[in-house]
Amino acid sequence: MVAEGKCIVRHENLVIFVTQVAPGDVVDLRITKSKKNFLEAVPTHFHKYSDLRVEPFCQHFGTCGGCKWQHLGYDTQTKYKQQQVEDTLQRIGKVEIPEVLPIAHSPALQYYRNKLEFTFSFMGWLTEEQIKDETAQYDRRVLGFHTPARFDKIIDVEHCWLQPEPSNSIRLAIRDYARENMLRFGNIIKQTGLLRNLIIRTAESTGELMVILQCYRQHQAIEPLLDYVYEKFPQITSLNYVLNDKGNETFHDLEVVCYKGKPYIEEEMEGLRFRVGPKSFYQTNSAGAYNLYKITRDFAQLTGNELVYDLYTGAGTIANFVARQARHVVGVEYVEQAVQDARVNSEINGVTNTEFYAGDMKDVLSADFIQQHGRPDVVITDPPRAGMHPDVVQRLLEMRAPRIVYVSCNPATQARDLELLDEAYKVVKVQPVDMFPHTHHVENVVLLELR
Repeated sequence: MVAEGKCIVRHENLVIFVTQVAPGDVVDLRITKSKKNFLEAVPTHFHKYSDLRVEPFCQHFGTCGGCKWQHLGYDTQTKYKQQQVEDTLQRIGKVEIPEVLPIAHSPALQYYRNKLEFTFSFMGWLTEEQIKDETAQYDRRVLGFHTPARFDKIIDVEHCWLQPEPSNSIRLAIRDYARENMLRFGNIIKQTGLLRNLIIRTAESTGELMVILQCYRQHQAIEPLLDYVYEKFPQITSLNYVLNDKGNETFHDLEVVCYKGKPYIEEEMEGLRFRVGPKSFYQTNSAGAYNLYKITRDFAQLTGNELVYDLYTGAGTIANFVARQARHVVGVEYVEQAVQDARVNSEINGVTNTEFYAGDMKDVLSADFIQQHGRPDVVITDPPRAGMHPDVVQRLLEMRAPRIVYVSCNPATQARDLELLDEAYKVVKVQPVDMFPHTHHVENVVLLELR
């Protein structure tokens, strides 16, 4: 098992990357892509199944684009995630690392997500079994997930094991209402129709529930649909809709109309309440995020006297989480709306020792900015999958904070950045964290100290 959940096999000095298999499977392969140094393949026939395999629990496994590791037991999954972190840091980072701490497991293995996005399609994707069954009749108007690597193919989802109820019930009720009332399901290719996308956000800690319906255009049928949903599911505390005729489903630059309830939900963590709006970022595994934040705080070794810079602060969740143990926290984030959320989160929690700034990290984190706010004692950085811009790394080298806590959702780009930081910092601790069971994704927290 290697990166991105693929397995490798070697044949005549060529490396072949294989999807949909487990280490120990004996299979026939069909080559799907040929490159100079490697091939890609999919299995066509299994001669022997690996002893590592378990029975997937979801009826959509193999067709849906998520949960691609359900055929592996959880201990096997975490073993390979641990191995992935160690191999990546050594192979790409090429820096000296201490023994990697055992991976922190996700508190829940099913129904662990607090946010899911579903797509409407007037022409749902059929499985091979459905196509072969000539006697069956299928309603192709679907509300579900993308198939792997295909933006335009949507499978109908009967039950998803990722998000707790009433997520499944809400999705099915909206799909069935739309079918019965002849509402037009979206055409993803032509960007036509009415119904486009459905987002459901749940807050386990408070029980609050947000629903966001995206439509291509205004239509008199939208409000009756929303009224139906709100009446059928009184648990909904925030019901919203967005009109979006753009070429993609992002709506950060669009108006979100709060149709019923509050324009946000709230999550709670250690007595802190965090507002989560339709456009807010919040870690999608709430209980796993608490694990991650505690590890981050422990690595920071705060005593109450430290000036902390929290880079890529998002809605200020980590910044507010560590503020009680720090003298002052300065958060920087690219998205202006997220910075507004961060300020609100400080305000509603009575946190007075934080301040937040919006802008491109490499531009905001200037010498003047550091002179104005002071040289930090600790830097916490949690960048997106692409990692940190080289200019940001250079700023960190110039700041020379005694400690850096680097939180990453992509060990490969983290390893690249660690190599750049190696001239001034040594890696002291490494802690993988599993936030997404049954996928190959892994978070990793690294503590660096000034040499």
